[in-house]
Parts: sequence; structure tokens; C-alpha cells
Amino acid sequence: MKNPDDAGHEAFFDFLEANPRYTGKRLSINRLNQRHAYLVRPFLAELAGARVLDLASHDGRWSYALSSAGAASVVGIEARADQIAQFDVYPGGPAKERVRFVHADVYDELPKMIERGETFDVVAVYGLYYHLMDHYGLLKLVKQLAPGLIVIDSEWHLSESPTIRLAVEPTASHLNSIAHEADQEIAPVGIPSRSAMELMAESLGYRVDWSDWDALPPRRRGGLKAYYRKPPAWKRRGTCALRPA
Repeated sequence: MKNPDDAGHEAFFDFLEANPRYTGKRLSINRLNQRHAYLVRPFLAELAGARVLDLASHDGRWSYALSSAGAASVVGIEARADQIAQFDVYPGGPAKERVRFVHADVYDELPKMIERGETFDVVAVYGLYYHLMDHYGLLKLVKQLAPGLIVIDSEWHLSESPTIRLAVEPTASHLNSIAHEADQEIAPVGIPSRSAMELMAESLGYRVDWSDWDALPPRRRGGLKAYYRKPPAWKRRGTCALRPA
């Protein structure tokens, strides 16, 4: 198995070809590789030697990638224990050793971190922001951790107005919102518009820079259709970086 510590950034996630969960799923691996080019590679200078927090870290794929990019340490917070357990199959080595996980809801754990005086240089919010209802509350908590960089990859409502569109999703899927009450089968979520993101961020003293996903050549967009939806679709995925203004 090729160790991602030694892999080139263009094909970082190719090591997953040896993982049974990805057998025959080349499009899924391509999706991760191209997202790596937008979610990790542009921030290498800020990740070097950084203390990184990965919110809703899932199976640890991005925690691993962030560690491999040069982070001094990565803490992942994940509410689903079965997802954390999947990190066990990732290749060993320094990148893996620099990662640790906290089994908790981010809204429960972040106040504890703040109370303990913990700080982080970089906070990654990959695939979480559109599964929430309290987006501004999350940003306020993250700000108290004093990061110099927050990277958010999310679905965004296509309205030009600063709005948050509500929806519901089944909690049984590991890709969706967690259940907030025992036996809750469906949870409400909010999908903010880009201008809503900017309004919230700027009110807390952050400037917002959006990644140019349109720059990716069409031939390399396999598995990435969520980033290229057009009307009548009402949402599209995208990536932004928040830094103190």
C-alpha cells in the first residue's frame, strides 16, 4: 500500500484504492483528489506546523490529509463512533500518529475546549455547515479558539440574498445530520447562501475568500457534480476561506 506521507498532492487519496470501502469506486477517489486540491493544497503554508481542528471529521480522511500536509497535530471531533473506528485501517506512520479524535457533538465539545483555553491555528469545516441549524453559533464558538484560518466546504443556497433555506434529512445516513434526540429519524438543517455566509463572517471580523471551482477543467470533474449544479437546482457546493480582517 502506498503511504500518503510520500504521495504527490495531485493524487493524494489514491491510497484508498487498497481500502475495501473504495473498491471499484474510482470516481469517489477522483472526487477526493480534486477536493484535496481545493481544501488542502492552497493552504500548505498555513498548515505547516499548525494545530488543526477538524469538525465532524467522519472517518478521518481529512484529518489524515491535513496531518500529511504538515500540520503539527490534528484533532478531529466526530459524533459517530463507527466513523472514528474506520480510521484504524489508514496507513500507519507519522501522519496518522499526529491525529487524535474526540467522540462528541461539536456543539458539546467546543465549549469545553474553550473553557480549557485550547486554541487552534486552522479549523476545517468540511461537509458539516449545511447539516446545521445554528451556523452563526458555530462560528462564534470557533472564533473563540483563535484560528488564523477557517476553511468551509459546504452546499450553498443559490439565492443572491442573505438567506438560509431549511430542509430535513434522515439521520440514519452517516452523510447527514446526527440525531438530536433519541430515536429521531429526521432532523432539520439549513443551507445558507454565500451572501449569508459573508454577512455572518464579516460581522465577526473575518474576510471571506471563495475558491474558484470553475477553474477546474471539465475533464477532471468526475464525481464532482455537486460543485457544478445550475438552475433549476437551488443549491451548489463550494469552498471558502475565512481569515481575520
